[in-house]
Amino acid sequence: MFDILMYLFESLVHSESEIRVDQDELTDELIRAGFHHDEIFKALNWLEKLAALQETSTTPYLSKPITSGVHRIYTHDESLRLDVEAQGFMLFLEQAGVLDANTREMVVDRVMEIDASEFCLEDLKWVVLMVLFNVPGKENAYAQMEELLFEEPEGPLH
Repeated sequence: MFDILMYLFESLVHSESEIRVDQDELTDELIRAGFHHDEIFKALNWLEKLAALQETSTTPYLSKPITSGVHRIYTHDESLRLDVEAQGFMLFLEQAGVLDANTREMVVDRVMEIDASEFCLEDLKWVVLMVLFNVPGKENAYAQMEELLFEEPEGPLH
C-alpha cells in the first residue's frame, strides 16, 4: 500500500500534467503499473481520508487549533509504529516550524492508517510530505520538508 502512495505522490502530484481524479482510470493505471487491486483500494481510501482531515466537519485537526508548546505523549500502539527515532524526528520538525501541533496530529493519524508490517523513518518523512502538501497554507512547511527529504547534507551534521 505504501508503495502505491509513494508512486501516486511522485508521479501524479509532481507531474506537469493535470492530476486525474477519476478513480477508475487511476485504478486501471495502477494495475498496469503492477499493483494489486486490494492494495490500490487501501491506498485510495487512505488518500480520501487524508483529504477529509482538512474538512472541519469531520475532524478537529484544523477546526480547533491545538495549544502549542504541549508535549505529545504517544499511545502504546503509536509507539509501536513510531519508534523513538521517529518521535524525535517529529519533535525536531515541530521545533523547526515544519509541523505545528495540528499537522503533527494529522501525520500521526495517517501513519496509524498505513497498512504495512514495517514502517521506518524514511516512510514517516514521506507521510509528513503528503500531509503538508494536502493542507492549505502550509506551502512553506512543505518546501522545508521537501528540502529535508531530497537535499543531500554537506559535511557532518551536528
